[in-house]
Amino acid sequence: MEPGPSISPSPWTRSQVYGVDFSGARDAGKRIWLARGVAEGDRLRIEWCRRGDCLPGSEKSRDKCLAALREFIAGETVAVFALDFPFGLPQALVTEDDWESFLLSFPARYLCPEAFRRLCREADGGHELKRVTDCRSQTPFSPYNLRLFRQTYFGLRNVLNPLVRDGRASVLPMQRALSDRAWLLEICPASTLKRECLYRPYKGKTDEHRTARASILERLEATGTLSIPDQAVQSTVLEDRHGDALDSVIAALAAFRALRAPAFPTVEDNDKYALEGYVYV
Repeated sequence: MEPGPSISPSPWTRSQVYGVDFSGARDAGKRIWLARGVAEGDRLRIEWCRRGDCLPGSEKSRDKCLAALREFIAGETVAVFALDFPFGLPQALVTEDDWESFLLSFPARYLCPEAFRRLCREADGGHELKRVTDCRSQTPFSPYNLRLFRQTYFGLRNVLNPLVRDGRASVLPMQRALSDRAWLLEICPASTLKRECLYRPYKGKTDEHRTARASILERLEATGTLSIPDQAVQSTVLEDRHGDALDSVIAALAAFRALRAPAFPTVEDNDKYALEGYVYV
């Protein structure tokens, strides 16, 4: 495949990009993956890919790992972080007037993940509503779907809420992109793969799954926008049978491409994005 056309860099481009494949599981430290990329012209070079329990102060337990992730994000003041959990809920389920008020009231409104899912389903009549951005970017699930609700809950409560409350990160596009703190973007690896016509089963331990991971990685590198020169990093990504390491790389790439869009950080003209959140594909 020939490299794609060059994209003029946005004045908002930052050189350090982290992709985060998130988890709300009890042993989140073993399931969260981070990929660090460095922008080199039109290409993102992946420097490393590691599990969440490798962060300073982290452990495999959810509370320890998410606390370590928050501190890591807050400390990377000139970086961009792409995280794969919903940053908001459908407008019909939000009683606040703006996203920041919704986020800051989230822990008091929803005391545990099970209550979060139950109250959302009671409010929507059991239909599992999606956000406008979910429909347009073809994300697989509603934010409170059975397969996603814990990820949404702990992402909003344990990551975004403290960072926004303490002014330690800018969450886009709902907040201004301030120069003195990390920028956080919502992404969805499945949506990015669908956009590239690369969506196929790649999560699993069979030879076919590993071959699929290798094919996806090869084709993304062939576009000219991604590079993983270190063979040890490539091996780490390919040998993770859950596909989470690969997802973290895809997340970083999605954020890198978003940053280089001439209109960034502006998104499509839809008022609901400011309240519900926006998936950068």
